[in-house]
Amino acid sequence: MRVLVTGGAGFIGSHVVDALLADGCSVRVLDILLPQVHSMLPGYLDPRAELVVGDVADAATVARCLDEVDVVCHQAAMVGLGVDVADMPGYARHNDLGTAVLLAAMAAAGVRRLVLASSMVVYGEGRYRCPAHGVVAAFPRLAADLAAGRFEPPCPVCAAPLTAGLVSEDTALDPSNAYAASKVAQEHLAAAWARSTDSRVLALRYHNVYGPRMPRDTPYAGVAAIFRSALAAGKAPRVFEDGGQRRNFIAVGDVATANLAAVVATGGPGGFRAYNIASATPHTVGDMATALAAATGGPAPVVTGEYRLGDVRHVTADPARARQELGFVAAVPFESGMRQFATAPLRSGR
Repeated sequence: MRVLVTGGAGFIGSHVVDALLADGCSVRVLDILLPQVHSMLPGYLDPRAELVVGDVADAATVARCLDEVDVVCHQAAMVGLGVDVADMPGYARHNDLGTAVLLAAMAAAGVRRLVLASSMVVYGEGRYRCPAHGVVAAFPRLAADLAAGRFEPPCPVCAAPLTAGLVSEDTALDPSNAYAASKVAQEHLAAAWARSTDSRVLALRYHNVYGPRMPRDTPYAGVAAIFRSALAAGKAPRVFEDGGQRRNFIAVGDVATANLAAVVATGGPGGFRAYNIASATPHTVGDMATALAAATGGPAPVVTGEYRLGDVRHVTADPARARQELGFVAAVPFESGMRQFATAPLRSGR
């Protein structure tokens, strides 16, 4: 089987490449190698993968890359919450235009199988229950509440405290920042393409991924890499809000395994299907900072009370569908994963 991995030189994409090659697939990588992400050709990219340096938004390049391809793993994206609204055109270009160009080229080439790297950010705030009103959709948190240290979203009906629950794939999508909006658009484009071409799309909604090859010293990195960067510099990790934000942290090797399972499953009937790719046990952001600091022997985390508009409070996943339909279960426990990540090599984009 020949697989095209867009963004295959990146953090998650390169691990997907490794998993595919280990399973006997032939792999072609399309990556633009943006200088803010890659200061040089990454040495970790397996030489057995054919590398094409190019832009997923360039139709001619994508068409060439699709020659004799059976499945596409679309990992290429601009990631992270962003710095400010000036990042919006970048998200729209790299994530949405790039996906549209790829899908049009796949239709022309007759490639009908796609694994799409999506994200838990499509949910916005997670699933909440009010004692009086049952399951409710939490409104985006207000700057005034966050500045006052009121971090938990209240019931939108009665303002009572809410209890956070698990998000399933059927939870309504509610993006709260530009990156999240671009990932929702990717899913909608892929679903429309699947309907129009009788194709198969499996959208993997990654929850908080960590592991080797994460970029360091960049505001676009995930919180795990930001904490690691601080500790590597001898500084205390700065934990926003009160550190109680709950997430499902998942090792990148597990994410690569999920992609391999999805590549096989794309051989099924046409249509769009989403999956939470997550560990089974949530932890707080504070838990992660504490575990990394302990594993590195670095300074203890500092809880700052700072916040970012567009961040969400709790997103915790129900991973049952991936287990039942893909046979995927995250294998790396949080504690050992944090110990391994504490000394794992990061990469510099500068």
